[in-house]
Amino acid sequence: MANLQDIRRRIRSVRNMQQITKAMKMVAAAYLKRSQDRVIAARPYAQAMMRVLSRLAARAGDYHHPLLDPRGDQHYLLILITGDKGLCGAFNTNLIKAAQKFIRDNSGKRLELVTIGRKGRDFFRRRGIPILKEYTDVGTRGVSYGRAAQIAREVMDIYTQDESTIDRVFIVYSEFKSVLSQKAVVKRLLPVGAEELAAGPASGAPEPEVLVDYLYEQPPGEIFGRLLPRYVDTQVFSALLESVASEQGSRMTAMDSASKNAGEVINDLTLNMNRVRQASITREIIEVVSGAQALD
Repeated sequence: MANLQDIRRRIRSVRNMQQITKAMKMVAAAYLKRSQDRVIAARPYAQAMMRVLSRLAARAGDYHHPLLDPRGDQHYLLILITGDKGLCGAFNTNLIKAAQKFIRDNSGKRLELVTIGRKGRDFFRRRGIPILKEYTDVGTRGVSYGRAAQIAREVMDIYTQDESTIDRVFIVYSEFKSVLSQKAVVKRLLPVGAEELAAGPASGAPEPEVLVDYLYEQPPGEIFGRLLPRYVDTQVFSALLESVASEQGSRMTAMDSASKNAGEVINDLTLNMNRVRQASITREIIEVVSGAQALD
């Protein structure tokens, strides 16, 4: 049985750990609120962009664009968004598992990988899987639209260059539903689906209060071609925002659970310490009584 000094040392150690997890939970909660606000603020822009593109696509007619034209089905590029840090529950694990499942399901295809975040990069690098491009510290201090657009443009450059054989680009990210619910999603990024544009914003998206019929000074096809890259930028930006919010929500939940578990460990250790102390006192009393009886 451990002595009192060892138990007290363990209690101090667990209590210090609990203070750290509580502090991390508070920090994650602050980041989560900020990330949630940005996700909510970005959705109307993405929906408006989709509406404009949908109307332009209808007016452009039989329009061809490198980001729109369908290709073959043999060479895939997969963009994986994970976190740069751990201590966020199953967030990184679920995203990596989704990427692994995608790779297994498309084992007959030639596949290249782009990673955003250290966790995904380190995981696949340890397994000898080549990484075409890697990005880190993208969401550490909040996702900026400029950084997301830079990543999107570099991916589009790879996709549209003359010697490129890439047929499709997919992105793996975490869709933020609530603090307790995040879902790993695999979504096709390129080529932009004509049926997706024709359908317009996703079902459930709020309709604008006023329906605007646009007059275009330039040909609709020309405007459509200029907006397509911006649409891809928006998709990458939204995926990054959703993933950062999911990471902070998962981290807050994990740290809250760790703090509660630490409290339970402290209670168990305190109970054990009291038992050891009581046994020690009882033993001392028995020794005193036995000594007194021996003197008699």
